[in-house]
Amino acid sequence: MKIAKPLLLITTPIGVLGGIYEAHRLAGGLVFLFVALLALIGTAMGTLVFTFRKEKAEAERKAAAASAETTPPVIK
Repeated sequence: MKIAKPLLLITTPIGVLGGIYEAHRLAGGLVFLFVALLALIGTAMGTLVFTFRKEKAEAERKAAAASAETTPPVIK
């Protein structure tokens, strides 16, 4: 996993750019469809990540509030 993750992070964008180039070389209109599909998938993934992070922050906030309510006050 030490080698696979960096390798995927580097080769995936290179492969996508290569695919866009080949789409332009074969049929110019195909580039529009390819980029539109990539934008749609990217937007969907971004929306999911945003929602997951928002829900996790809300759950942590509720857990912190619940633990603050159950913790007895400290008297000095």
